[in-house]
Amino acid sequence: MSQERNTDSGAATVRKFVRLPHIEVPKASDVLADTLRERILAGDFPEHTALPPERDLVEQAQMSRTTVREALRILEAQGFVRLKTGRAGGAFVSLPGEESVASTVSMFIQGRRIRRETLLETREALEPMLARLAAKRRTDADLERIEAANAAMARSADSLSGFLQANVDWHVGVAEASHNDLLVGFMSALSRAIYLSTENRSFVDDSIRKATARAHEAITKAIRDQDEVSAARRMSKHVHAYASAIKLVEDRDEIDVSAE
Repeated sequence: MSQERNTDSGAATVRKFVRLPHIEVPKASDVLADTLRERILAGDFPEHTALPPERDLVEQAQMSRTTVREALRILEAQGFVRLKTGRAGGAFVSLPGEESVASTVSMFIQGRRIRRETLLETREALEPMLARLAAKRRTDADLERIEAANAAMARSADSLSGFLQANVDWHVGVAEASHNDLLVGFMSALSRAIYLSTENRSFVDDSIRKATARAHEAITKAIRDQDEVSAARRMSKHVHAYASAIKLVEDRDEIDVSAE
């Protein structure tokens, strides 16, 4: 679109042009990855089946072999295919599971530098619901995993790393007993982030271990008894006490530093 005007002398014409915004042209590999992803989600390529061979994709898409390979790597990173090499190799459909959710949430937490206070608030909102669902839906196998984590915590008196890993395993085990894949993915990412953001060596003392063990046993019993209300209430009390304990340690450390 242009606009013209005459100068005072009428001898020249000045044209002013409206600048066009920068237009992003998608890469061919992104376009192909989007197309294949849509077809996978639509059920055209069922899970565990193979996508067409690379040479067929090159011919059908009218794209280079390099572009097709890049598109397949994009889908692999997103959890939609597994790439195998060799005579029986190819791209096999693999729908994203809870681990993909956990990975995405973890990257969001790290990339956005989410504060620990926010992580703990999210945990207080999420875990009581997970405990309630676990009490409602748990199976014998779920109970075995949860109780195995409790036993591992009891055996880790001389191992901080063993205690912390068993603690994470217990919380993730309760989440898995909810049989809600989306919530399990969130809880897996949340547990890792809280673990990494906590100065565990100075925080996890003998009193914390004993209090954690008592809380876990009480929540496990409520889940075993399928007492949804008790499971949710006890989990809420447990995660709130954990957050409060971290705050007390941080306040104490701030006082110690200011006194130096």
